[in-house]
Amino acid sequence: MAVKSHDPSLYEHRDVVPVRRALISVSDKTRLLDLAAALAEAGVEIVSTGSTASTIREAGHPVTDVSEVTGFAEALDGRVKTLHPAVHSGLLADLRLADHRRQLEELGFAPFELVVVNLYPFDETVAAGKPAADIVENVDIGGPAMVRATAKNHANAAIVVSPLRYDEVIEAVRTGGTTLELRRSLATEAFVHTAQYDASVANWFLEQEERAWSDATLDDDAQADASVDSIFEGADGYVGYEVFGLREAVLRYGENSHQRGALFTESDGTGIAQATQLHGKEMSYNNFVDADAALRAAFDHERPAVAIIKHANPCGIAVAPEDAADPIAAAHELAHACDPVSAFGGVIAANRVVTAQMAETVSGIFTEVIVAPGFEPEALAILTRKKNVRLLVLPADFAPNPVELRQVSGGFLLQDADRAFAPAAEWELATGEPADAETLAELEFAWRACRAVKSNAILLTKDGASVGVGMGQVNRVDSCRLAVERAGERAAGSVAASDAFFPFADGLQVLLDAGVRAVVQPGGSVRDPEVVEAAKAAGVTMYFTGERHFFH
Repeated sequence: MAVKSHDPSLYEHRDVVPVRRALISVSDKTRLLDLAAALAEAGVEIVSTGSTASTIREAGHPVTDVSEVTGFAEALDGRVKTLHPAVHSGLLADLRLADHRRQLEELGFAPFELVVVNLYPFDETVAAGKPAADIVENVDIGGPAMVRATAKNHANAAIVVSPLRYDEVIEAVRTGGTTLELRRSLATEAFVHTAQYDASVANWFLEQEERAWSDATLDDDAQADASVDSIFEGADGYVGYEVFGLREAVLRYGENSHQRGALFTESDGTGIAQATQLHGKEMSYNNFVDADAALRAAFDHERPAVAIIKHANPCGIAVAPEDAADPIAAAHELAHACDPVSAFGGVIAANRVVTAQMAETVSGIFTEVIVAPGFEPEALAILTRKKNVRLLVLPADFAPNPVELRQVSGGFLLQDADRAFAPAAEWELATGEPADAETLAELEFAWRACRAVKSNAILLTKDGASVGVGMGQVNRVDSCRLAVERAGERAAGSVAASDAFFPFADGLQVLLDAGVRAVVQPGGSVRDPEVVEAAKAAGVTMYFTGERHFFH
């Protein structure tokens, strides 16, 4: 379909647009009456629908029902009320064009300079576990149409989709009108809002289609084991995954100073992007990357745990001893002891509230970021003495992402997050004597902690703490050498975890020569017999997990 092109000479310049008439239709009535009172005080005519109109009227403010504007009563249980030329002509008329102004006058329609709309609570209805019929009824039709129409026509009208923008709009109305800059910003937010809304609806319908297929073709046991997530099996080639976000902040720069950077947040996110900063300098691009890596490492463990990260790799990971008086402080001391040199300028994540004792220790170490579920008041008082350290509190409902997305040229990759850890009871004893309970617990810690190390990954641990880390090397032998070198004398008597199998015995031999007493690795190499024989000759216990934990 051809798109009509306008002669630029027909346009009149419009920057500040006075607000004389507003259309309000909101399901979220947060601060609705504050807005209505300000508009009424400014003499703005308010047109509204249904319960929104009733709420405004009951508060004593004049309001015109949309049915008076359209001459058409709401129909089909409210499904049809704003889908009418009298409404959409007022939203879409480009008042910079004399012909549009003439047509409005001939039709007897008036323009809107302000439209306030937020959509039916679709996500909330799904989250509440409502029946499918209720969920479908909360698919908004008229709302997105009004939002998109006004956003398209932002040269002439302002569209507001969030109560968080009410104060800006109220101030604009009181001071003469909305500026083009404000209207453009509001329009951008509006288009993101409708895109996210449509993605949520599409995701739900894809899930229903997948569930219907699964119910029709699999018995109950098979469904539990073999259901296919609609994220990866979208209808007609589309995937049911939302990749939209609201720009939360423009960062000083990206990974390097010549790169631009910004933070975007997902509407339903509960991760590092939603953390609350209590203190310190603004977060940088690299701070966010390292803080997220630190959370990945710390929250893999159920016991109180601390991870210290530098350039997305661990300088140290530790869990608290069972008898620790202050578990999170003890975990931090053990993690820091792994590599104090590299920990300088690092990022710390704790999976428990930061205590005063931990804060006292950290305060003497140059640290970029500390992120945790919370901070004791005394800990906060101690840490805020350091002007620049960034202190972040996680959302109360913090949860790691269930899927991971990575951009590649021309598209993106999507995968389930790597959160499956085979318990020790399911491991295969490849050689040596079965480990005692204490050693097996140590191996389980090493296996979980190894997942946070960039591949090729080798991790040496003692007493629930890393003592040597070999990461990011292009061959496993060099990773083994690096882990042993960093551990030094601590390598003797440690246990080792390898994120993938040893392709040859040479890497393992480096660990054996350093005094490693037990090893856990996936197994699966064609040279497993050679590797097992080397461990057997050294009298070292080795377990195969049958799973690997690459992290690139």
